[in-house]
Amino acid sequence: MSIHDGHRERLRTSFVENGLDSFNELNSLELLLFYAIPRRDTNEIAHRLLDTFGSLSNVLSAEREELMQVEGVGESAANLISLVPQIMRKSYVSRTANMKYINSSADAGKYFLPRFLYKNEEILFIVCIDSSKRIISCIEISRGCVNAVETNVRRIVETALKFRATSVIMAHNHPNGIAMPSREDDISTQLVRDTLRTVGITLADHIIVAGESYTSYADSGFLR
Repeated sequence: MSIHDGHRERLRTSFVENGLDSFNELNSLELLLFYAIPRRDTNEIAHRLLDTFGSLSNVLSAEREELMQVEGVGESAANLISLVPQIMRKSYVSRTANMKYINSSADAGKYFLPRFLYKNEEILFIVCIDSSKRIISCIEISRGCVNAVETNVRRIVETALKFRATSVIMAHNHPNGIAMPSREDDISTQLVRDTLRTVGITLADHIIVAGESYTSYADSGFLR
């Protein structure tokens, strides 16, 4: 048994007995890498990842291709690291599976927040809702081009009509910003609201998400 084997066993034992609460970010990442890199010192690789991306959260948010540019991170390690946030997101989204209705901005925030967890690019979703405020469907409208206003408006209207929605809630994220509407957000929201009105559908809300925060256009009075 090498010195690295002894260190691995100590970390594994500590995790089994006490969980991750006593681990710092370096040791947590090091432990994760054990399961993708069985025969190398993962401490140095974990150091490089944290030095490159700045924090454990940023490591987990990094693209697979970015991870593989770090010395010592191969395909298996990059896949494992990328898998963690995606499983977390699926877990949190599954908690909303029993939500049948959206009756308020708080409901909308609860519904949308997990869908943007660890997302590095802008994504635009809509939820189609019936006259009882029951959720009909949640559809991704665009990815990486949320400001392609005319294209998105057309897709939103087509989707709402397809699902025979009475109202629609939009949501998009500001990956590296704050959950405050921009001037462009105001313009696109007004255009979607007015275009939906021409086909008898209401824009009930537009939620903007940044991290664990969100803002609601409905709460601001903008949609009145």
